[in-house]
Amino acid sequence: MADPIRLSAWVHGLVQGVGFRWWTRSRALEQGLVGYARNTSDGRVHVIAEGPRARCERLLELLRSGNTPGRVDLVVEDWGAAQGGFTGFEER
Repeated sequence: MADPIRLSAWVHGLVQGVGFRWWTRSRALEQGLVGYARNTSDGRVHVIAEGPRARCERLLELLRSGNTPGRVDLVVEDWGAAQGGFTGFEER
């Protein structure tokens, strides 16, 4: 299996109160990723996902697909080394 990597994605748009975190959790678990999706006070959702790069890239594609709950206007991504410490994928 490929070395794990960390995706940090800031999702802008109408993404709170519409089931977006639940949807993101489901897609991340389908990809075998660990991490979390949490609402921020400014209306964005912050997604942290760790796992193989190809699977993280697939999650990013899904976040940008236009087939999410609510409306995604922009996803700002940042990549880094996996930090570990996650078990499963949480909605926070």
